[in-house]
Amino acid sequence: MKMNLRTTSLSAAFLGLMTIAASAQEAAVKHEKTLMDLFHEGGWVMYPITLCSVAMIWFIVDGFIRTSAGKLYPVDHVNQLRELFKKGDYVGAYAFAKTAGSPVADVVRAGVAFTPDGKTMTEEAIISEITRIQAELKGRSSYLSVIGVCTPMIGLTGTVTGMMKAFEKLGSSGVGDPSKLAEAIGEVLVATASGLFIAIPAFMSYYLLANRINKGIHDITEIVTGLFRAFPYDEVAGRKVGDEEIYAAKPDWNASSNVQS
Repeated sequence: MKMNLRTTSLSAAFLGLMTIAASAQEAAVKHEKTLMDLFHEGGWVMYPITLCSVAMIWFIVDGFIRTSAGKLYPVDHVNQLRELFKKGDYVGAYAFAKTAGSPVADVVRAGVAFTPDGKTMTEEAIISEITRIQAELKGRSSYLSVIGVCTPMIGLTGTVTGMMKAFEKLGSSGVGDPSKLAEAIGEVLVATASGLFIAIPAFMSYYLLANRINKGIHDITEIVTGLFRAFPYDEVAGRKVGDEEIYAAKPDWNASSNVQS
């Protein structure tokens, strides 16, 4: 008889614990918020923040692809240009660089086109093309910095509007209905956190891309410098290597008088 009572008590206690655990689990499921719930809770600022997050991912992927060694100075392009320079086929090197489509080929094309004008003009053309490529790469990556600056400001705007709603509800209903006040404060926290969640990786990616761009430009400079190290400027002087149009011609002193008349 005592054993039956003890067994019944243990069974009742076990069932009670199971009921409590099930109730706690059910309550946790009810209070667990999905990503979509947080999105709606954040208010209207979640829409521009979402757009900024999509743009951030696109600029990060695009930036890391563009700054890779395979895009800046492909191995086959570098090897082909070196072979043409070893043969002295500068017309062929210009033709290949013009159609290759890589940044290192663009720099070589600009340099070879100005070799008939001497070393100084060639170096200036190379530096100008390298500067253009660097500015283009940094210009695209700078959008990540813009996103990193703007998203916290957007989140702060949501913070201000959420606080306005919170104080409005507090002034109209007092502390008698804390659920409405908690809802407004939740909007404040979600908007602020979302803005920071986008800004932090945007800034990190921006500085990582800046380092990759600097390294890539340095590598291109070294490759091109090696190609033009012993270039025979004297033998190329006065010849037309590329098909770049030359606008300056011999002076025609009678041209102005003919236009005026």
